[in-house]
Amino acid sequence: MTLFLILCADKPGSRELRAATRPDHLAYLAQGEVQVKVGGAWLDEADGGPLGSMLVVEAADLAAARAFAAADPYARAGLFASVEVRPWRLAVGAFG
Repeated sequence: MTLFLILCADKPGSRELRAATRPDHLAYLAQGEVQVKVGGAWLDEADGGPLGSMLVVEAADLAAARAFAAADPYARAGLFASVEVRPWRLAVGAFG
């Protein structure tokens, strides 16, 4: 298994869509062959609202990580303006 960084930027004006889709998104992250190590929203400096998502996941390969990102309810709902999936290596800290 390999670690991957998934960076997703929300489309402007999509906070209501994010909020409506969040329960399905969180349920999706808790299941499947891809294990989420850490994740969360990145935030607007002005008001603290979400602007996108960042996940570190463990998957069999890049194709599996990309498929996982594409099947996320947020992605299926059209929340994201862009999605990047990149191999990632932990250098500092640890997962519990």
